[in-house]
Formats: sequence, C-alpha cells, structure tokens
Amino acid sequence: MISDEAWAVIGPLFPAAKLTGRPPVDRRLVVEATAWRFRTGAPWRDMPERFGNWNTIYKNFNRWSDAGVWARVLEKVQSLAQQSGDLDWVTSIDSTIVRVHQHGATLPRVTGGSAEFQEVRRGAA
Repeated sequence: MISDEAWAVIGPLFPAAKLTGRPPVDRRLVVEATAWRFRTGAPWRDMPERFGNWNTIYKNFNRWSDAGVWARVLEKVQSLAQQSGDLDWVTSIDSTIVRVHQHGATLPRVTGGSAEFQEVRRGAA
C-alpha cells in the first residue's frame, strides 16, 4: 500500500520501537493498517488478519495520535506537496457541504435579509 518512497519520507517521523518488553510491531504495517481502516471506514475489529491483532493496531494509532505523530506526518506531507507545487489551498464551502449544527437548526431567523442590508438597498435605489 505505502510506497517505499513515501515510507522513506514519513517512516522517520514515527517513534522507534522499544528494545525491551514485547516484540515491536512493524511500524509500516501499522500505518498501512490505519490507512486501510480509514479508507474503508470499517470498524477496528473488522481489520483483515494480514495486519495482525486489531487491538495492537488501534493502540499504536491512539498512542501516536496522543503524541502528535499523525499531526507531524500531515505537516511533513503538506510541506513537501507545497514545495513541489502539488498542493492547492483553494477551497469552496457552502451550505450543500456544511450543514448547520443540530442546536442551530431551530433558532428563529430573520427572513428577507438583515435590517442593515435592507437599509443599504433602499438608500442605493
């Protein structure tokens, strides 16, 4: 899943395996399992056996998340994409994409625009 070139960039950002205790899990395998999980949207428990124990994968993901490792990976990848000109920061967000929060849906609203906007319209006409 993850190319050797991509792993060469992000691999060093993950913490080194401890030399004591349980045998370390392969960092690259954990990253590939995490990518599979978020790409498919499947629950952690439904992870294929080829990745190993789902709980081990989840614990590593969670530990790295708490330590800010995933944020550093994102920053590194975005930085490299920005430098190569492959990143476009232009976005478009409207009400077809972003919905109002459930608590804001029942608030009273003024129809016909705001009072200030209506006054400007009258003055301009």
